[in-house]
Amino acid sequence: MGGSDDLDAAHRAQSSYERPADWAAPGAALVRSAATEEIPSADMLGRVHIMGIAGAGMSGLARIMLARGLSVSGCEGRESVTVSALRALGAQVSIGHSLQHLDAADTVVYTTAINPSNLELVGARDRGLRVLRRASGLAAMITGKKALAIAGTHGKTTTTSLLTVAAQACGLDPSFAIGANLYESGLNAHAGTGNLFIVEADESDGSFLLLRPDLAIVTNVEADHLENHGDLEGIFSAFEQFVDRIVPGGLLICCADDPGSARIADYARGKQVRVRTYGVTPESDLQVEDIAEHADGVEFTVHWRDSGGSGLRQSRRLRLGSLLGRHMALNATAALGAATELKLDLARVEQTWRDFKGVHRRFEFRGEAWGVRVYDDYAHHPTEVAAALSAARAVLSAGARLIAVFQPGTYSRTQTFALEFGQSLAVADMAVVMDIFPAREEPIPGVTGASVAERVPLPSDQVVYEPSWGATAAVVAALVRPGDVVMTMGIGDVHLVCPEILTEIESRFSDS
Repeated sequence: MGGSDDLDAAHRAQSSYERPADWAAPGAALVRSAATEEIPSADMLGRVHIMGIAGAGMSGLARIMLARGLSVSGCEGRESVTVSALRALGAQVSIGHSLQHLDAADTVVYTTAINPSNLELVGARDRGLRVLRRASGLAAMITGKKALAIAGTHGKTTTTSLLTVAAQACGLDPSFAIGANLYESGLNAHAGTGNLFIVEADESDGSFLLLRPDLAIVTNVEADHLENHGDLEGIFSAFEQFVDRIVPGGLLICCADDPGSARIADYARGKQVRVRTYGVTPESDLQVEDIAEHADGVEFTVHWRDSGGSGLRQSRRLRLGSLLGRHMALNATAALGAATELKLDLARVEQTWRDFKGVHRRFEFRGEAWGVRVYDDYAHHPTEVAAALSAARAVLSAGARLIAVFQPGTYSRTQTFALEFGQSLAVADMAVVMDIFPAREEPIPGVTGASVAERVPLPSDQVVYEPSWGATAAVVAALVRPGDVVMTMGIGDVHLVCPEILTEIESRFSDS
């Protein structure tokens, strides 16, 4: 499908990732301030009020704080299962914003997703309350623990989850904070009794620079969150600062297959940290071979040399249950590198990963109607979209088609990556593009879901731009045939359309 000249010009200007001579990175001050921000101890926080308490990161922080005995209140836009669960744990959760929520608070925690002009955020600062970003509050909870931080543009959640369940299976009872809920427990965070704290480290706003990890993983580094980091070099600068935060003598695990992660490994070799690499690249310290993709998981072999002094070569044939795609094999190998460092029982790790049920919104099976299977994934970057769709092809039966339903997230990301999103969606046989989930952003003139749909290099009858959220399910149901696979993707509320798609399919085929 053809695209507008104006958007193509904007795309070329923003996707080159080169700084104009007079340009100052909007994220540079943010990243520096994150690295130097003072972290209070947990006993200094007093009564904590969490804005957007039901969000993936905030709800996890709330769980940990409640388990640590802190008084926690919060606000949220609507009722939800997460809100009910937090109330059951003792949090006082209100719907909507009000200055009255601050009356019983000593500390207010927010994320950069909150509009700076929000009345509670402004009110907290006016009253002189302690105001912390989410990462600062989390860092306060980590103090005194051995921190294992998993960072990267993609794969953080899965890698963190695999390492967490491995440590749990070996009886370590780690504390953890993950960006999604584990299927086994339904939790995204836990205050464990052990000495480990496993945390998904967020680079989007530079908040991972508030951590002081003993062990860090960098899965990959690509251009993303340019609204904060400015360009690709700004992102590399943030990851280099992240390396500088690793405690002396600590371990950094990097993916040798990814050019960005390999660059970070090269940077780290000049620092006081140990470096191990993983990937299919033969020079990797943990080398992946013989990846076999199945409809119910991925299987692969990892070779490595013992780092404990013996230098003996070891090998393991591993299988991941419920995780599909070659990229999942790499994520698991990163977690394996950390598991060997922790001297976990690898036989238990192997069995745990074989039985692993996955993470919500990571290739999550949402149901089947008339032979049409519906999956959902959090993919929101072009690389992630292409990887998720490529993995989905492993579950296709002969003659079946893959239908992608994509909801772009934020106007700035859509403007920057419109061409790349279009190309990634061409991995599917058909693409339905919804309108943009804005998050905290104001609209950018001329930037809509059509900006992506126009750039999908498939025949025009195989690409649909549907601006109405409510009409999407019916559009998808009209496209499918029995046996097809539907994959919804995006950071917004696209996952909520899955049950409606299944209902529409049932209605359509029942009436035919």
